[in-house]
Order: sequence, then structure tokens, then C-alpha cells
Amino acid sequence: MTAKLRLSSRHLMVFALCGVAAMPASGADTATPIEHVIVVVGENHTFDNVFGAYRPRPGQTIRNLLSQGIITDDGRPGPNFERAAQNIADSHGQYSLNPSRVGTYSKLPQPDTTYATGQPGNTPDARFPASLPNGPFQLTRYAAYSDFLGDPVHRFFQMWQQVSEGKKDLFVWVAETAGIGNHNDGFGTPPDNTHQGGLAMGFYNMNTGDARSFKQMADFYAIGDNYHQPIMGGTGANFLALASGDVAFFNSNGAPATPPTGFVFQGTVTSQVENPNPQSAGSNTNWYTEDGYRGGSYVKCADPAQPGVKPILDYLTKLGIKPNCAANAYYLVNNYNLGYKADGTLANPSADPTKFTLPPQPASLPTIADALSAHGITWKWYSGGRGDGTNPTADYCGICDPFTGFTSVMANAVKRANLQDLNNLYTDIANGTVPAVAFVRPLEQMAGHPANATIALYEDFVTNLVNMVHDHPDLWNKTAILITVDEGGGYYDSGYIQTLDFFGDGTRIPLIAVSPYVKEGFVDHTYYDHVSILKFIERNWGLQPLSARSRDNLPNPIQPSGKYAPANSPAIGDLMNLFDFEHPRPHAPKIKQIVSDNDSNDHRR
Repeated sequence: MTAKLRLSSRHLMVFALCGVAAMPASGADTATPIEHVIVVVGENHTFDNVFGAYRPRPGQTIRNLLSQGIITDDGRPGPNFERAAQNIADSHGQYSLNPSRVGTYSKLPQPDTTYATGQPGNTPDARFPASLPNGPFQLTRYAAYSDFLGDPVHRFFQMWQQVSEGKKDLFVWVAETAGIGNHNDGFGTPPDNTHQGGLAMGFYNMNTGDARSFKQMADFYAIGDNYHQPIMGGTGANFLALASGDVAFFNSNGAPATPPTGFVFQGTVTSQVENPNPQSAGSNTNWYTEDGYRGGSYVKCADPAQPGVKPILDYLTKLGIKPNCAANAYYLVNNYNLGYKADGTLANPSADPTKFTLPPQPASLPTIADALSAHGITWKWYSGGRGDGTNPTADYCGICDPFTGFTSVMANAVKRANLQDLNNLYTDIANGTVPAVAFVRPLEQMAGHPANATIALYEDFVTNLVNMVHDHPDLWNKTAILITVDEGGGYYDSGYIQTLDFFGDGTRIPLIAVSPYVKEGFVDHTYYDHVSILKFIERNWGLQPLSARSRDNLPNPIQPSGKYAPANSPAIGDLMNLFDFEHPRPHAPKIKQIVSDNDSNDHRR
């Protein structure tokens, strides 16, 4: 039977000063009253994209578009709108994090549909004007909250360049010039037109009716306004970081190896190694040489002679930050298929390079699943559409099921059995069999990814899940639900970004903490990223960091009051500041269900 430990104020003070939990991991024992952690992960929205207009409860402060005067309450340009203005650059023939600025957009290029459900593909989106001011714009001034919208660029070298050493003024230019890469797999006809426009600058507005359930969660529970995606780039690398606190690498029988180059794919000579140096493409000075979902996605970041590596290493040197790149490793920084299928068979047994598959990760890259299993702590990863693994539906996201990339899980029948369908979570809640640690990834259509899903549907999914747990007091009163997304999806964000190593961090993303133990209406400014979830789990159950190089070794941040940058950088928190274990709220309210799959939130004008 699980032991619930009540800590005195003195114990809490001692606990708060420790870098990791002092208690031994004994399977059931926890260092706090939290006996269940449920981590819900949607997709592709920055903090400002969702919470950019949020006004916190009295006594709380926040850093967002509204608080900085970039926008007004009703989503129009504010007195400091120019702080988010986007510039035009020229790369001068080499990849650069800080290319020369040659101008400013007089207006945003019209947002594009990309592959948005129900819209004509890869065309200027007629719902939006072609004369948007150069800065953030409210999406729901022109489209309904439930509408499917285009998908911004969200890839590794593109994000580094968009953030541009903290200036954050090249989101639109990079999207317009680099797009999603020269191997675009059908998304547009670049370099002439990357079919992006000003998509990256869109945001939702809680003051005019958007995301009302998320707003309730922020008001009643807690959020973080300094929580980040751990890796620059997209879904795959960030889910792998959530699983391991680290970055996956190309290997042969577990040893670092060189990825395939010079093979032919769809009639073109292709390499799996990234090359963001621009190729000659007429007037486009930033059209990457080797990039794309069916192209380059690995980088040997210990070698400054490799394309695109030196500019990032130089920036790290300037900051005094170590890159954390092993000498011979080619790291996966974008999306590839993972090493195993959902049923446990190898995804690419013949190592065909045109399958763009990450080789199974060896035991030298351990995961939180391995650590929990080793200490008898129950866990599961629930994926929408997974079924029993033999025939996943179209709504199953393989790269969002990250433990399928690891031999330590997939070659072990007991661990592999913990990868389950989402419907099993509902059964476990009803039966009182929820594991100590549960990761939850919705069906694709409910996950919030732009173009093929909506943030409104993700909000509904989360609200239903939170209320389902709330309806079971025995579970509710010892549970923390952590709600986030994998990465920012390429949307603009105005927040501070701490550089931790070669791989990131990236932009801020939403974090909502729901529990009777969180501080009511609290906005936490502590610096966090996805590895903070691993640190919370490790601290609560007395586990050690996963490996010598994983980011859970980083110290908790020391941040002067009101500051977002840790004084002891690189540092990430363990989420404990979100909680008040001495003053629980067992009767904290349910979230009012707001149906979002219609136009009830439609406030176009």
C-alpha cells in the first residue's frame, strides 16, 4: 500500500534546499503527498500563442504579450507593439544565427493554409487579410477558435535562426525563406514559395473567449510562464528528451556511427545529415542545402567543420555554455521514425536509408521508464489510437510514443506492456489502477497540432481528463496533473530563453499544474523545461539522474525576485515551487466543460 508522507515545515525547508530527494526509492514511498503524476502532452503551441493575453489573478505577475504592452486586452497592437516586429535578413552564403538585417516587414505576408483540414492546400488563407501589421495578431479576429489553421515551421536550425541569439525577430523571414526544408515531401513548392506567410505570429486571446477552460485552470490552479521546450525543433526530438532528458543519436549496434549519405530518394541524391548552409536559389539567400522531413535530420555537433555547427558553438562559447556533444555522435535534431513499431517489431530491419528511421537506442541512453522499472515504481505511456500495437489507427502518432525508440523498453516484454492505448487510462481511472507515473498523448485529432487538429479540441480533451480524475476523490487527493505540449510549433513567443547546450532550450510553451496541492492562481516564474518533469519524478520517488550527461543533472535555478534568467545558468527547476504541500485544497473546483468543437467561440470582426 502506498505510503503518504506528511512533511513538517522544517522537513519541507530541508527538502527544498536539496538538489535531489534524500529519500531512497522504495517503489511506493514518496517524498510528498503526491502518489500519482499524470503528464498530458499535446502538440505545437507556444506560451504566448495560448496565454499571450492572459491576466492572472490579483497579486500575480506574468510575462506575456499583454503585460509587455505588445498587445491590448482586445488583441490589437499595443503601445510596445514594435518590440515584436519582424525583420528581413540576408545570410550571405553561410548559415548564421544572426544574419545581417536588410529591412523590416511593412506588413506581414498573408498567412497560408499549408495543409489545414477543410481548406485549399498551400495557398494564401483567405480568412486573413494581406495587410496584417508587422507583429503578433489575434487568430480569432478572423477565424473561429475551433477552425483548422496552417502549420508554422518548427525545425531545429530554423528555430535557432528564428530566435537569433535572443532577438526573436526572424520568425517570419526564416519561415518564408527556409520553410520546412528542401525535401518538403509535398508541402509547397519552395524555394519560390514556402507557403508559410506570417503564420508564426498568430495568437489566441483569453480576454475575448478563447481557451476558457485553460483560463479556468490557470485561475484555479497554477501555470508556469518560464517553461520551455528542451530542444530547438519539432515533435520527435522533444518527446525523446521528455523520455530520456537527452538527445538520441545514430548508432550501429549501440556504437555511434555515421548516418547514410549520397543515397537516392525520389530521384534526388539525399543525405540524412543536416546542412543549413544556403544553396544558390535565385533571390532566396536562406534556402538550406540539406534539410526536410525526408532529408537531413542528424548533426555531428562536436565538429565545428560540420555545416551549421560553428555558429551555434561560437554562440555557446560567448555565453560560457558547454555544448554537451560527444565526439563521434550524430544527434537526431528533427523528426524521424522510431526504431520499433508499436507491436515491438523493428521498424526498419534492413536499415533502408529511404525509410528515415532512427536506429534503436542502446542502453547507454537510459530513460525514465528504465529508472522507474528498476525501482519497482509503476508507470505507463498511454497513446491515442495505439490499440494493442498490432494495428494502430491513423490517429496514432509513432514519434509521440518515444519509448518505442529504445531497445531497453521494446526488447523487454514487461516494460513494453506498459505502452498502452489511451482507452486503458480511462479504465485504470475507473478501476483505481492508475500507475504512479502516467504519460498521456491524445489521439492525433485531439492533440492540438495546427492544420490537422485544433487547440480547442486539445483543451476539451484535457478538461475531460482533469474532471474525470476529480470525480474520483481517492485518486484526485494524491495526484498532480501536468499539462503541456511537446514544443512551440514554430509560433512566436516573447519570453526569455536560456541556452543550456547545443540543442536548446527552445521557446516557452504552456505548463498547467492541476492538483489539490498546487498554489491557487499561481504564476511560477521558475525556469523549467520538459526535463523538469523528470526531475520532479526523480525527487518525489528518490531517483538519481538518468545518466552522467542527461539534463536532470542540472541544478535548480537561483533566480532573484522578478527575474526570469537563472543566476547559476545552466539550471532548470524541478517543479516543486508550483506546490504547497502544507495547505492542500481537497475541494478545489472542477473545470467547467466548454464545448469547443463548434463556432460558439467565434468572435470574428
